[in-house]
Amino acid sequence: MKYLKQFGIILTITCIGEILKYFIPLPVPASIYGLVILLILLITKIIKVDEIQDAGSFLINIMPLMFIPGAVKLITLWEQLKNIWLPISITTFATTFIVMFVTGKTAELILNHGRKSNESDIR
Repeated sequence: MKYLKQFGIILTITCIGEILKYFIPLPVPASIYGLVILLILLITKIIKVDEIQDAGSFLINIMPLMFIPGAVKLITLWEQLKNIWLPISITTFATTFIVMFVTGKTAELILNHGRKSNESDIR
């Protein structure tokens, strides 16, 4: 029952995201609306992490399976993609490294800020 309740919460928020996508004329995917709603609910502690943690962990664990249909579709579209595979590959690798760099620098900045505030608390 615990898992059904957790999946129910996640699915309800996802459904609200779909409804928002229907009513808000912005080029934002419904899943983003759902993620923002979930984030707000978690930050405000309306929903506690414990209330969705097990179902969320399960969904993260099976996430690689969700990429299989997309990969199969890419294989079937090879004739259309073969002329642009090099620019797509270069862009993919470049943006991956940019995201890794920015994420690392952001984490470093946050950790340094946390250390500085801890040192000032000790004094």
